[in-house]
Amino acid sequence: HRTPWRVISVADRVGGLLETNILTSLNEPCRIEDTSWIKPCRTTFTWWNGNVVPDSTFSPGNNFDTNKYYIDFAARNGLDAHGIYGYAETPWYYDDNFNFGWAGPNADVTKPIPCLNMPRIVEYARSKGVGIHLWVHWRPLYDKLEEAFALYEGWGVKGLMVDFMDRNDQEMIRIQEEILECAARHRLFIQFHGSSKPSGLVRTYPNEFTREGTLNYEVCKWDTLVNADHDIAIPFTRMLAGATDYHLGGFRALPRSEFKIQYVNPHVMSTRCHMLAMYVVLENHLTSLCDTPKAYEGQPGFEVLRTVPGTWDEIRVPLARMNEHVTVARRSGSDWWVGSL
Repeated sequence: HRTPWRVISVADRVGGLLETNILTSLNEPCRIEDTSWIKPCRTTFTWWNGNVVPDSTFSPGNNFDTNKYYIDFAARNGLDAHGIYGYAETPWYYDDNFNFGWAGPNADVTKPIPCLNMPRIVEYARSKGVGIHLWVHWRPLYDKLEEAFALYEGWGVKGLMVDFMDRNDQEMIRIQEEILECAARHRLFIQFHGSSKPSGLVRTYPNEFTREGTLNYEVCKWDTLVNADHDIAIPFTRMLAGATDYHLGGFRALPRSEFKIQYVNPHVMSTRCHMLAMYVVLENHLTSLCDTPKAYEGQPGFEVLRTVPGTWDEIRVPLARMNEHVTVARRSGSDWWVGSL
């Protein structure tokens, strides 16, 4: 048993709370000897939009053609990766009793469903200069951790979204560290979803790109809780802990008076300018583009998503008032990006 430590961050102005890296610095130094393979990604996030394939000449589903459609979109627009999650809440791997949030007792993350030839998909993506990362439920993954990661490395997969951890007890924190350590040995990045907030472990295992631990835009699929009022609170609360997987990228924005909940192809309750600013205000090393290709291509602002960096060399917060407004300036090389909410 290890007693957890706690950190109190103090600054003479609100912006200083966002600029400090004390939490990360208190963690152990990097345990990965060679980190040259760890490179932040811009990626599709098709689960959010429901794997929508507009105007297609094929049947959308857990199949090669649907993934090819999104891989081609990624390749056309310089995105680094395409995420494979499944289709209509059915995972890409065998699970005869999957219930959203719960893995069946016979789930096997080393066995793709028959209609998905994963090596073929990964090879096609590689030919287009696009990486593949996979969604998995943490429990069946943990049951076969070494075997699964060795298999994914052999396929050429770049990383994983590990989901439904839903606890922050000491056992689960230890499991997360085991996953990161094993993933590092197999050169895989990790995105923790349905997880607790970060605690600076990214210093020790920089292959952790992001984690959820926050109410975010996925909620637009079933509720109205995430709006501009909620967004402006996040920099002063959750973001103080580190990178946040906020499911950014909804380009079909509506005012609150017109917003209607829809699970497939949802809208967001903000403006496109607001959404673009969020990519700078929030820290995230796995840049998500969660909407459909049709929502992006040819649209104003899409060039921002194609070029926004995933890591930064410096941060400054010149203007900030809690729950009212925030301006964040981030430097990447010699370029400064500024986002204001």
